[in-house]
Amino acid sequence: MTVFIWLGIMILFMIIEAFTVGLMTIWFAAGAFVAMIACALGMGTFGQFAVFFVVSIVLLYFTRPIALKYMNPNKIRTNYEDTVDKTVKITETVDNINGTGTAVLNGQEWSARAREEGMILPEGNLAKVVAVEGVKLILVPIEASTETKDA
Repeated sequence: MTVFIWLGIMILFMIIEAFTVGLMTIWFAAGAFVAMIACALGMGTFGQFAVFFVVSIVLLYFTRPIALKYMNPNKIRTNYEDTVDKTVKITETVDNINGTGTAVLNGQEWSARAREEGMILPEGNLAKVVAVEGVKLILVPIEASTETKDA
């Protein structure tokens, strides 16, 4: 192969990376660059392909996790990810049939529903968040959540 073919492959992978921004093809662009150097040094076609694949896979395997870690180090978790398994205080009786219920979590008031339809959770009690559906917390009383863990 010629140096220009490897140059074209490298540019192609860089263009793909620019459009996808997923840090997936940049490693293959680096592999093509090293294969281009191997070609310029007179290595045979089989050796060039071997260098391309080995360099690409090694870079992908060892450096991609590190690069992803530093790409977005300050990822902020959303309220949704933090709410499950938290304890909340019920500020309005939770009654699914009447469509009532609110609870306070981390100083914010949320709409709340009981996990089981007939269950009523009185105001002032504590409950555990078992899920979030839209903007509603799905709750179970603290006693019920410990019993289901032990079973």
